[in-house]
Amino acid sequence: MKITAINPWLVSVEGSFWGEYFFVEVQTDEGVTGWGEITTTTLTANRAVAGIIEKLNDLLVGEDPSRVERIWNRIFRSFTYMGSRGATTHVVSGIDIALWDIRGKVLNLPIYELLGGRVRDEVLLYTHPDQRNFDTDEGIEREIRKIVDSGHQAFKFDPFPHTGEQSARNDGYLSGNLDKSGEREAAELTSKIREYAGSEMEVLIDAHGRFNVPTAIRLCNSLEDAGNIDWFEEPVPVESYHALSQVRDKVNVPISVGERLHTRWEFVQIFENELADFVMPDVTWTGGISELKKIATQAESYYIPISPHDASGPINVLAGAHVMITVPNFYKLETGNADLTKYNEFIMSPLNNSDGALHLDPKAPGLGIEMNLDYLKANKLND
Repeated sequence: MKITAINPWLVSVEGSFWGEYFFVEVQTDEGVTGWGEITTTTLTANRAVAGIIEKLNDLLVGEDPSRVERIWNRIFRSFTYMGSRGATTHVVSGIDIALWDIRGKVLNLPIYELLGGRVRDEVLLYTHPDQRNFDTDEGIEREIRKIVDSGHQAFKFDPFPHTGEQSARNDGYLSGNLDKSGEREAAELTSKIREYAGSEMEVLIDAHGRFNVPTAIRLCNSLEDAGNIDWFEEPVPVESYHALSQVRDKVNVPISVGERLHTRWEFVQIFENELADFVMPDVTWTGGISELKKIATQAESYYIPISPHDASGPINVLAGAHVMITVPNFYKLETGNADLTKYNEFIMSPLNNSDGALHLDPKAPGLGIEMNLDYLKANKLND
């Protein structure tokens, strides 16, 4: 079997935070097709990476898709002079996931069987409320009750104001400050959410790498008092391990990092310097299924739980789940919403996330899904 084509698919998505998903299709000369996903955080980045994917036909057409490790390294080492993180590992991730999908289909086995088999029967999830409905107390309560009633045991949200200089999504990191008014707003929201969620629900906070060291420490301690929070994610920008160390030394809440770290090498300092209590690599960004499994094993040797990040489409969820169902040191897998029916248009059979867990079909080979090509073609973006 040989690879015959690698195709990027940018597909419009209504209601998604990003507005589109970015899938990768790997075709072979025996008619077996594998699917991966990348879905970066900006439309510009999606298009830049899609251009790289198209050019990889020159490198990979003719390769044997079963040689997953060889192809991973061939792509990765092709970019070492321009930088082997970020765009490089996004490209590697999408293709690697697709190659595992092909391998499972050829052998008629789920990917998790190729990774050592299950250590659990289901993959626990944590999810998010829709914060667009947080404009009233009633809206907040409805969102939290929906998650509680769905059977999830944990959820995550960002309580901090996203306006002006303090907006991570629009302006990025500027001063790293949040004033006392913003701190009170975050604490009040967190307190309400803890009340609605109850004492047994795990409440996770995402700071999105927005704050400088003293601000992160102050906010983490404030939210611990207000809502008995269960983790504080990305308190400071990811570029400085020293800043992360300073925060970790002065807070009591568990720290989670990793969605913006690429490959096992960037996790070495996290583990060796005891900088996090949880790690959360994204399977579509950090290096694919191959790399997620290695990072999980790396984390296991330090007795640190792994909880993959996910903020995109159905392949991200499934690729992470296939690894996590084989991993002893697993915490929970992220999904963007308690209701995953938004994915049904993209795939031929719906995902089963009843009772707050993802249930993988033991009879479905590869990732366990077939893509809905008619829908993808109808919603494919040309730019």
